[in-house]
Amino acid sequence: MSEKARPTRREAYRHFTILPTRWGDNDVYGHVNNVVYYAFFDTAVNRHLIEQGVLDIANNKIVGLVIETKCTFFSSVAFPDTVHIGLKVIHLGNSSVRYEIALFRNESHEACAVGQFVHVYVERANNRSVPIPEAVRAVLESIAA
Repeated sequence: MSEKARPTRREAYRHFTILPTRWGDNDVYGHVNNVVYYAFFDTAVNRHLIEQGVLDIANNKIVGLVIETKCTFFSSVAFPDTVHIGLKVIHLGNSSVRYEIALFRNESHEACAVGQFVHVYVERANNRSVPIPEAVRAVLESIAA
């Protein structure tokens, strides 16, 4: 039997993105809907790559495609909370990268959700796997655990 998942703490992450929740993020149960957590993950990863100058979403010939995601929920987030998104690389392969992403509600030091997100790098023209470009690899190595 596997050990029960536990929330991680802020200090475990190398990079943070801060996003406000929106009124429309809440569902009928009064908290941010689970699908929004995945949008937070996607936004944090891609924003970091764009800010580091290694992702041009319109023009890169080599792009990372998501092939796997998962999320473990520990506590709720609700509008008007601010989400602090911790990001680190936990595996860097030849053509793929696995990120660990944690969501922190407002100033909490314990994650309310922890997930993983895997990009496989491909040629945009044919979706064939290729090695991670060196400039991208350097950015990924800078946030590796």
